[in-house]
Amino acid sequence: MTNRTTARVLAAATALLALGAGAGCSTDGASGADPQRVDVVAAFYPLQFLAERVGGDAVRVTNLAKPGAEPHDLELNPSQVGQVSDAELIVYLKGFQPAVDDAVEQGGGDRAFDVTSVQPLLDATAGGHNHEGEEPDAPEHGSKDPHVWLDPTRLSTIGDQLAQRLGKADPDHAADYTNRAAALRADLTTLDTEFKNGLATCERREIVTSHTAFGYLADRYGLDQVGVTGLSPDVEPSPQRLAQVIEEARAHKTTTIFFETLVSPKVAETIAGEVGARTAVLDPIEGLAAGTGADYLSVMRTNLQTLRTALSCS
Repeated sequence: MTNRTTARVLAAATALLALGAGAGCSTDGASGADPQRVDVVAAFYPLQFLAERVGGDAVRVTNLAKPGAEPHDLELNPSQVGQVSDAELIVYLKGFQPAVDDAVEQGGGDRAFDVTSVQPLLDATAGGHNHEGEEPDAPEHGSKDPHVWLDPTRLSTIGDQLAQRLGKADPDHAADYTNRAAALRADLTTLDTEFKNGLATCERREIVTSHTAFGYLADRYGLDQVGVTGLSPDVEPSPQRLAQVIEEARAHKTTTIFFETLVSPKVAETIAGEVGARTAVLDPIEGLAAGTGADYLSVMRTNLQTLRTALSCS
């Protein structure tokens, strides 16, 4: 794209954003907002899942992260910044997506719901271990692990608080939000029980993952995460770290090296080739693939079956 074309696109986007802002001040609904539903902006998929389950048909949920896109490094276009400014409730995870943090800081006000205010984050090293002298590559997003949704019990607690926030924004439906959050909690409790029972008796408990995203899952179900990289999935591991992980995988007779759906499997394939293991997808559910019919619950159950196979669980 030429500089002249880029300038035209930016000018058009700015004009459209200004037009949308003006329409939002009118009373005829020209901005596209549904006056019968609460406009909720979710920063990425698990928060969209929560908002849709708890909100039901009383909300309209917009996910800022597109299907199939890795959400860590999301950049917002002017229209999305406008959506954040116009939303009646913004559901996000502070520290996970810097562009969303910036938009919330500029225009979120008291309409922002940071899920870390409900569930404080674990340290990035939780659910894993290092042998003496070993150090994983430093996580780029700080020392806290944002992947709190991979523990169903923590996610249900966030859902309960989301119901309260929706009830404040829409008092007429407050009881409905509470009831739907309770139904979601029941579903997540069932899922938690399936994981506890399914992973109770396994030959191995170490999971070698290309992306250190599974600390909450490992912490909840007594697994031991060995992460090749830190919290950001698109960072190349150092040769020293690769050598450490290969040595550890051999020591634990690891049969499966896990990679995820939204990033390249090359690192996992390299390690698997060195230790004679296979590769398999373990999905951190940061986003769904485009066109999939899956949801959080079905992907978590697929993860469970993948883990049971890899760890030889009975």
